Amino acid sequence: MTENEIAQIVVDTAFHLHKAIGPGLLESAYEHALKYDLEERGLNVQSQVAMPFEYKGVKLDVGYRIDLLVEDKLVVEIKSVEQLAPVHFAQTLTYLRLSDIKLGLLINFNSKLLKDGMHRLVNGL
Repeated sequence: MTENEIAQIVVDTAFHLHKAIGPGLLESAYEHALKYDLEERGLNVQSQVAMPFEYKGVKLDVGYRIDLLVEDKLVVEIKSVEQLAPVHFAQTLTYLRLSDIKLGLLINFNSKLLKDGMHRLVNGL
């Protein structure tokens, strides 16, 4: 499966999840529910994947964690905030860069309409 095909499944699954439970829950609730639903659809999903930071040739564990890594090809960063801030986009792009992954989704489940909280980001590699 390509990154785009995986992303389409994630987007579709996120829309169904949001329709079923709506906005207002904690980020962790959406993360666990989305992981469950994606695994039900046959995808390999890892949660809270440690993202080491390398500085001057030394790997440092500074606590960066990808919310969901799908099929080792797609980073999914989940938020449940009133409004996404520039730092949320920067965080997702940093995860893409550090992991050498091409495509990411930033999803804010606290949006009245999920389409307004769904953002696709591409790593320029």
